[in-house]
Amino acid sequence: MNVLDMIQKNEGYQIPDEYYTLSTEEMEKRVRDIKERLGEELFIPGHHYQKEEVVVFSDSTGDSLQLAQVAANNKKAKYIVFCGVHFMAETADILTEDDQIVILPDMRAGCSMADMADHHQTDRAWLALQELFGDTIVPLTYVNSTAAIKAFVGKNDGATVTSSNAKKVVSWAFTQKERILFLPDQHLGRNTAYELGVPLEHMAIWNPITDTLEYDGDIQDIKVILWKGHCSVHENFTVKNIENVRKNHPDMRIIVHPECSREVVAASDDNGSTKYIIDQIEAAPAGSKWAIGTEMNLVQRIIKNHPDKEIISLNPFMCPCLTMNRIDLPHLLWSLENIEKGNIQNIITVDKETASDAIKALDKMLELA
Repeated sequence: MNVLDMIQKNEGYQIPDEYYTLSTEEMEKRVRDIKERLGEELFIPGHHYQKEEVVVFSDSTGDSLQLAQVAANNKKAKYIVFCGVHFMAETADILTEDDQIVILPDMRAGCSMADMADHHQTDRAWLALQELFGDTIVPLTYVNSTAAIKAFVGKNDGATVTSSNAKKVVSWAFTQKERILFLPDQHLGRNTAYELGVPLEHMAIWNPITDTLEYDGDIQDIKVILWKGHCSVHENFTVKNIENVRKNHPDMRIIVHPECSREVVAASDDNGSTKYIIDQIEAAPAGSKWAIGTEMNLVQRIIKNHPDKEIISLNPFMCPCLTMNRIDLPHLLWSLENIEKGNIQNIITVDKETASDAIKALDKMLELA
């Protein structure tokens, strides 16, 4: 189900204007009071890219899969108010118990990358690729994808991946079949396969808009088929940004997320998942200097948490992830007050058939971890 479907099924997503007339202090007090009253019945996971005003009330912070797993391990919470985006809340619903309720404070909190692949497109692509290559392809999907895409992958004996375990899962896939189809982020797929030794000339792109395979050469040489999708935040880091840092801060170490383009990753000093970036900065000695290529809310939080280090964003003009920023303090408060009123809004549910297939892909990844 995409974010538009969820909005149509949850007409109450628009919060009353009165919430925007409240002072920050009043909203913070109300949230704290509700958290105290609900106690263990309430669990608030907060993604690293969320606004600080939301993260401060999170019971756990992490990347999308970490948070879904933490939510799944919390059997006491009746209400899981997921401060992230829709695909994360879907994964939480898939992994949690049937009697637990997953809520997304703002139904407009989507992910442009996840929305670059839908099940109609994958069904068409799979038929075309089977005609071209036969039964030689394992489908893999980044966890930054809809439940329907995870289900497609699970149904076809594939697995999900995270930016932390992508190398391990891609390596496994090549023991199963000759080729992989990597959805929906072409950059993570390309960077991972390249670092595992697959030459760029053995990678093709599937364009879901034109339903065509983009490749020059003998298609039998293709080992990796990359879905033509990307993260709108990480694609905005450029080699020019790196050149500027090298010129103005020659002693800075540059670390980026593998959702950045191959050219940016190649020109950087290091790359890795959100958790990897956080861990690297935490382990670095005082006085070390860093330029970080990832989402701005997270970079600003890292800067705040490490005053003993000199840290900048690789692109100083980068905006925070716009869809992540949909969830703010008013939406969080509104969601919590609706729980107390018994008028719960924005419940995220994944149908049983989709969840059953999606869990196959998630379980395969967790089995390999």
